Amino acid sequence: MAHIEEVDGSSFEARVTQSPIPVLVDFTAVWCPPCRAIAPHLEAAAERFAGRAKVVKVDADSNPELLTRY
Repeated sequence: MAHIEEVDGSSFEARVTQSPIPVLVDFTAVWCPPCRAIAPHLEAAAERFAGRAKVVKVDADSNPELLTRY
């Protein structure tokens, strides 16, 4: 089973921008109903593309600088 990795400002560059494979970044928040609704679909994508692409999530509330930049 694939895993959606949580990244933050300190790990974003290494895990996302320097990744050798494509990365789908989900900017999410715990209070966001649409974010919760899409979560199972992101899990399915992470599993389907494991090894060829990865899915990561960023807590938008804790990482506003990443949200603004990307």
